[in-house]
Amino acid sequence: MHNYRPTPLLEALGVCSEDEQLYRALLARPDSTATDLADYVDWPATRVGRHLRSLLSLGLASRTPGRPARYLPAVPDAAVELLALRKQAAIVEARLGASVLSAEFRQPDAFTVVRGPEAIAQRFYQAQQCAQDEVLILDRGVVPIEPRRAPGVSYRTIYDMASLLEPSDLVAARSVGCRMLRDVPLRLVLVDRRTALLPTTPDVVVELGPSSLLDALLRLFELLWQQASPLVPSGPEGPLSSDDQQLLSLAAAGLTDQAIARRLGVAQRTVERRMQRILRALDATTRFQAGLRAGERGLLA
Repeated sequence: MHNYRPTPLLEALGVCSEDEQLYRALLARPDSTATDLADYVDWPATRVGRHLRSLLSLGLASRTPGRPARYLPAVPDAAVELLALRKQAAIVEARLGASVLSAEFRQPDAFTVVRGPEAIAQRFYQAQQCAQDEVLILDRGVVPIEPRRAPGVSYRTIYDMASLLEPSDLVAARSVGCRMLRDVPLRLVLVDRRTALLPTTPDVVVELGPSSLLDALLRLFELLWQQASPLVPSGPEGPLSSDDQQLLSLAAAGLTDQAIARRLGVAQRTVERRMQRILRALDATTRFQAGLRAGERGLLA
């Protein structure tokens, strides 16, 4: 039984005191089962389970395969940095909202509004065809924003995990400059850092040019890009094949074996076998350790 309750340190980053208490218990007793933790903090099993799920979603813990499941704490420095990045993204979103309100108040005619599916599709196509240097895309919709690749133009796309529902979606998205993220906050196309197309409803897109609002959207994209996981990990050749790297990237992004199997179009048992091979190749005993070692070797961005 462990009744000591230290002063919360992570509340400013959106971590509740009970989540932090369990995270600290996990730091003191890594590789614990849920039962071990329940005994240590003297909580009911249901309460421990609820906060373990919260720690997994926050990136403060990882779960090892096998039964009973064991839990490992994320390295504090890396975990706090990720939480800080998410907080920064939330601040940028809040500033973005303030910029929208300010622009509506001061310059009600500053935006061009495009209405109707046909007009919207045509404007997306025209904007990308006119691109000279770079196109940046945030894609969270069920119907994806289809990149219209112009010669000599670089593309970076962040896909929402929920939009990659089928194996064919994942195959289409696997190219250099594509990453994925849980809960992409909005849909957006940025062209040459001087034009933004921002869908507000399925039938309305707001287009804006150089402005403080455009600058905020660019900063938001770069923050999300840092947090996103690569669909095609970059790095030197190593003990992992490209398929292994893809699987490890999906696992590092927080997907379960079942979700990974759906996205790759294989059986869950196949995913489990490949993960065990990855662990052996990296001389790792847990997925968390494998992710760290792959990162050290440059196999994951």
